[in-house]
Amino acid sequence: MGNRLSKIYTRTGDDGSTGLADGNRIAKNAQRVDAMGTADELNCHIGLLIEALAPDDALIEPLRRIQHHLFDLGGEFAIPGSKVIGEEHIGWLEQTLDQYNDGLPPLKNFILPGGTPAAAQCHLARAVCRRAERIVVALGHEDSINAAARQYLNRLSDLLFVLARVLARRNGGEEILWEQKKSGL
Repeated sequence: MGNRLSKIYTRTGDDGSTGLADGNRIAKNAQRVDAMGTADELNCHIGLLIEALAPDDALIEPLRRIQHHLFDLGGEFAIPGSKVIGEEHIGWLEQTLDQYNDGLPPLKNFILPGGTPAAAQCHLARAVCRRAERIVVALGHEDSINAAARQYLNRLSDLLFVLARVLARRNGGEEILWEQKKSGL
């Protein structure tokens, strides 16, 4: 971080624009700003998930690593044309995903978000991750983006789904299965 912020408000955004890390200014409702903001929102949800876990929970380490990745991802969106997220990040997500998925039974039905407060928070993070992915796809239609960033979000949403399943099943807990009602109500 080149210059540290000593004053939080600058008034430069009062006109509805914001500054990118490369010095350019764009509208606060631009797709790029939406991608940055949604990566930040996702990071916050993962922070809430971490706080819902016991201090010695083994999931904290990979979740903290993901928070660092998401901060890097937001920075990547703040500098058009930059590439911070790469194949090694995606590979790490896939290895972590396989590690936690191996102990789960195959799904035979859809599951509802819930089971435990931590599982519900993980599902919320997953839903925000999917939204971030949709925003990044849309951004890619109007500007060039790092394809690995989009792939990272896709794998991360899969990992968050698996972690939600793990969290719901802990300590004898159960996943909540969706019941398709044939009667309509």
